[in-house]
Amino acid sequence: MKLIAIDLDGTLLSKDGVISEENIQAIHDAQKQGHVVTVCTGRCLIDVQHIVQKVGIECPMITGNGSVSYDGEKVIRNLALAPGIVSELLSLVESHHCFYQVYTNKGTFIIQDGRERLAKEIDLQVAADPDFPAEWAQKEVDIEYAQHGLQPCAQFELDSDLEVSKVYVMSFDKQKVQQLQERLRDRTDISLTSSGWTKLEIAHPDVSKGNGLLHMADYLDIPVEDTVAIGDHWNDLPMFEVAGMSIAMGN
Repeated sequence: MKLIAIDLDGTLLSKDGVISEENIQAIHDAQKQGHVVTVCTGRCLIDVQHIVQKVGIECPMITGNGSVSYDGEKVIRNLALAPGIVSELLSLVESHHCFYQVYTNKGTFIIQDGRERLAKEIDLQVAADPDFPAEWAQKEVDIEYAQHGLQPCAQFELDSDLEVSKVYVMSFDKQKVQQLQERLRDRTDISLTSSGWTKLEIAHPDVSKGNGLLHMADYLDIPVEDTVAIGDHWNDLPMFEVAGMSIAMGN
């Protein structure tokens, strides 16, 4: 038996955000052979559940880059950020006037004027560089708003019932992203990763796809040498480092 961990965006999903019939069949074939297939993604749990259940796939899930893992209709791991850190991070992000989402145990909160913030950045980039790929950028925005479980809010407010697993930042202004990275790079109370130059993903210090894969393998009692990792970007590198076999997608 092997544990096969597959990233979603840029790997399992097509450009229009769905799992192809060929991939669905391949997953079912692997499961019939006795292997365990798990998605391992930066997306939130609610969104991932909708994507896989819509096409009839039942499997464990490693979500939020390893912050929340799920199997058999129950959460088996949840690494939440400390409330004080969340408040500090959001204050920093707001000071840069960035688009952001907050992944919680009650869905993903998305800033209400997010589209306007991103549209303004796209316009500024096109004004500075006529070759800037505005059509690609707009598709990236559409992908963000096509997620399931989004809850628009004028300003995110943390209450006692909310557990924050990830703060996700997106900007088409490279300078903004680089400035945030520099401010956060050396901190030991958070983890920092990305799935593209426009994105910054901030979570609990123990969060990574590698740790998520190790936890899932231990939970399922599968030796780590019998794990396979498939992905396409920087946030997949930690699971490549621990898996018995790693496959990088060109896609």
